[in-house]
Amino acid sequence: MIKFTKQQLAQLESKNITTDTILKQIERFKIGFPVVKLDRPAVVSDGILKLHNSDHSRYQRLYEERLDHLQILKFVPASGAATRMFKFLHEFLKDFDPCEDSINSFINKNRAQELFTFFIAIEKFPFYDEVMASLRTTYNEWHAKADREKKILFVKQMLEIDGLNYGNMPKGLVPFHRYKDHNTTAFEEHLFEASIYASTNKQARLHFTIAEDFKDHFNAEFDRIEKIVESKTGTEFEIEFSHQKSSTDTIAVDYNNQPIVTETGDLFFRPSGHGALLMNLNELDADIIFIKNIDNVTVSSLEQEVGDYKKSLAGLLLTLQEQCFKYLRLIDENKVDEILKAEIEEFLMIQLSAVLPPDYKKYAREFQLEYLFNRLNRPLRVCGMVKNEGEPGGGPFWCIIRKANFL
Repeated sequence: MIKFTKQQLAQLESKNITTDTILKQIERFKIGFPVVKLDRPAVVSDGILKLHNSDHSRYQRLYEERLDHLQILKFVPASGAATRMFKFLHEFLKDFDPCEDSINSFINKNRAQELFTFFIAIEKFPFYDEVMASLRTTYNEWHAKADREKKILFVKQMLEIDGLNYGNMPKGLVPFHRYKDHNTTAFEEHLFEASIYASTNKQARLHFTIAEDFKDHFNAEFDRIEKIVESKTGTEFEIEFSHQKSSTDTIAVDYNNQPIVTETGDLFFRPSGHGALLMNLNELDADIIFIKNIDNVTVSSLEQEVGDYKKSLAGLLLTLQEQCFKYLRLIDENKVDEILKAEIEEFLMIQLSAVLPPDYKKYAREFQLEYLFNRLNRPLRVCGMVKNEGEPGGGPFWCIIRKANFL
């Protein structure tokens, strides 16, 4: 039996987490998590819809025609730190011993291809000039230092708290793209992109989920770029921030499934993954919400193409939504005969990739209609799928859950 101290109970109350929730999490650690049973990968005509050029034009035009009558929001998960992005550099600082190795020897010995590429292309990175300016200010005799020392100091100045601290900054605030006369952060690129497909009446609303400690940093970045982006796009921006709720945190345990306690006596928690942001998303009000991760941005020369694809996805969503609403009205008004019921079933299976329960045919008619109504009466999600060219990363799969197929 786990006993919590008064301090820990107060901590749980402040995070809006019950002791019952903690005990359930620990019990889940003990028994393990169920494995998702994969059936088959989704492919074109089996879970993935391939749009032809004429479809793109039609859906894009539909979205543009209705745009000014819709509430549009762009939702950007942006709490991720740049730690993982610079993981190979952190490892270099930790493992490299200048007394024993040259940098080239270290790269060869550890097959550190990312590190090799980093040093070869170092002057092309968007943060290069900023790091160099900081180094020259910090070290008066910078030009006289050996090449190996310069490389080590560059990485330290770039990552560590005594320098520019990029290693601990959110990815959205680190210089991300380099242009001829300026650099941009991913945060800034999201504003430019939103002006293309997520603005109505020359106004764009964006919601970023961020780490609470960096709200002032994001506000400062917006103050720095607001007039620049507005003048280039002719769009005004409404920026909102929220934080991943601490009530979604997960208790950390040791190998004996006992809660880990900090030196100050508090319970130690780990933040949950992006799924926890569904709570933030559910509190927002909009007709269409575009969801895109903070580091999923392209350079300005490709933004229009990205915007056109986004408009196509939104037009497809509106088309499907219109059909769903039509069927919902007919079911609600009790105007569904057997022919129309079969049409609705086909729409669910073909257009929405839904699979009817194995025993659906055994349902009484009223329960079949209730099931169809509930499947239609929910938010719609349309996802873009990039061409599979062997790159790492997950793709959509058909899964088997409680003897039924789900995409």
